[in-house]
Amino acid sequence: MTFPAGWTTRRPTLDDLTEILALVHASDLAAVGQADFSSDDVREALAGSPHVAPERDSLLAYAPDGSLAGWAYLENESGGDRDFLEVYTHPETGLPAQAPLLALTLARVAERAGELGHGTMTVRAGAIPTERPYIAALRAAGFEFVKRYARMRRSLADVPATPPPVPDGISIRPVDPGEDADMRLFHRILDTAFRDTPDYQPRAYERWREWVDGQASVAWDEWLVAAVGGRPAGILQSADQSLEDGEGWVKMLAVSREYRRRGVGEALLRHAFALYAAKGRANVGLGVDLENPTEAARLYRAVGMTPAYEADIFERTVASSPMGR
Repeated sequence: MTFPAGWTTRRPTLDDLTEILALVHASDLAAVGQADFSSDDVREALAGSPHVAPERDSLLAYAPDGSLAGWAYLENESGGDRDFLEVYTHPETGLPAQAPLLALTLARVAERAGELGHGTMTVRAGAIPTERPYIAALRAAGFEFVKRYARMRRSLADVPATPPPVPDGISIRPVDPGEDADMRLFHRILDTAFRDTPDYQPRAYERWREWVDGQASVAWDEWLVAAVGGRPAGILQSADQSLEDGEGWVKMLAVSREYRRRGVGEALLRHAFALYAAKGRANVGLGVDLENPTEAARLYRAVGMTPAYEADIFERTVASSPMGR
């Protein structure tokens, strides 16, 4: 699969951030009616990680008129045998770039499998159900549907700026980033709670801490630890990825198995909602796997969140390329 005549490609740099963000926003608006990507999201993708690098794992596509019409990149937080592939194309000019970007990125996945010492790599990609040309391109490339996620949202207009009382026996406090033991506790709760979800890719504390320290900004007062009877029971991790849209973002909510269905998750969410409201945020958002065995979506609906849109996840296996060895 090749680009039509007159198209060009190159690797991105941080200098391309503004142009890439405009492309992604145009794609988002066409797909879901709203911009759902921030400059921090682009910056994080372009900065890379210990397991992906934009000079190898990201590609820009330019239409014959010189306009940016497509962007593809890979994500892999753990260095494991699963990559996530993203392809954004401009709704008016980018369709010819869709399949070629997908093919080139899949070829890069095969190389990465060899580089990382994996015989095969599982690669996933997401698509809004209305993105029919992209879904057709994914299926033509061997992807099959796996599951559906929801992007949920709630207005904070009716949320007081003071955290509500918590149920008896539950306490909530912010994590102390200056205390290594507290950060390790936070990580341990998160890691342990997610071990019983099928798609979780664990990261050792050191790798997780590298990722945390690499964030452009962290509102530590929004990273919460809950205890039941004085025993650590759950955490809530916020992210600044939606600040440009006036939205608080719940990146992770984790409750240890033995403390589930005791009001810990709801207490953490309502506490976070109040913190966001006190800072003038208009909404709160998060993403949820609708097949999560902990039935997280039910909890989110119980605290007033509703799906803003849904996205389908597709998957295929890619064999290691000899070039990657």
